[in-house]
Amino acid sequence: MTEHFVRPDVRAYLDMLAANPRPKFSDEILAMMRLIPKEQMLAMFEMMEAPVGELGEVRDLIMPGPGGEIELRLFDPRASRGAGPVVVFYHGGGFVAGNIDTHAALAAEIARQLDLPVVSVEYRLAPEHKWPAAPDDAEAAARWIAGNGAAFGREFTALVLCGDSAGGNLTAVTALALRDNPAALPMLMQFAIYPKVDATREYASMAEFGSGYALDADDIGYFELAFAPDKSSVRHSPLIADQSGLVPTVVLTASLDPLRDEGRAYAAKLADAGVKVVHLEGEGLIHGFCTYRKAIPSGQADLVAACDAARAMLAQHNQK
Repeated sequence: MTEHFVRPDVRAYLDMLAANPRPKFSDEILAMMRLIPKEQMLAMFEMMEAPVGELGEVRDLIMPGPGGEIELRLFDPRASRGAGPVVVFYHGGGFVAGNIDTHAALAAEIARQLDLPVVSVEYRLAPEHKWPAAPDDAEAAARWIAGNGAAFGREFTALVLCGDSAGGNLTAVTALALRDNPAALPMLMQFAIYPKVDATREYASMAEFGSGYALDADDIGYFELAFAPDKSSVRHSPLIADQSGLVPTVVLTASLDPLRDEGRAYAAKLADAGVKVVHLEGEGLIHGFCTYRKAIPSGQADLVAACDAARAMLAQHNQK
């Protein structure tokens, strides 16, 4: 049996989870989670995640969406700024959980590291809203944000798409959509954090890390049942699409993640298609580490390194 390197803070976190196992995801568990008061849910997340920290402005907005109103939240390290790009951020949570609040600290940190405004998107969740509700909302949000910088008190000039896990999937799916049918603003880059990008086959990392590493294969199986996607569609498995012509991409993976091999394969296919790619992998880290930075503080450096790569990509574009 292969002995995998596990960072000390990751081992402590996994030991804590093993000593306090949570119920497996199900429709009933999700229904109960939906009833937990917001303050109580946030207090639970604050045990694992770093604080949101200082920002110049946080602003909540509502946009019209294909299935009703979509909540948006602006995170900007500056109170005001000149014209420039905006990051559209899609949170993770298996398409069934997560929201603007649970991922506020990550969105804020990306805003600080890139020195760009970040707009986080509250897309519809399963099982109440099956596929393609989430990708429909994700694409609609990117298009609306591109045309409505004034609503944020900003002048946006281009889009950067970003997301973690399920949000990484929505990042890749939306990037394909905007490549084929551009938005009102050009797309500069995408930044996919341990993305779910291919449901058409099983990767070795799913079996290798599908038990005992925080994200279990059983939960992933439930996410697929609840979301009920067409697994063969590029709007759920973007890796199977032709990647040529996509924008420069940063992919961040974790070595102990069931989704690791999908992320690796996605970066490789982008490179094979002639897309500029930087792929970084956090050795000894688990899926979700970017939102566990209080419990797993060593992951902060890996997030910063990926943001550094994204910032360098943007700088290269500005020099053209």
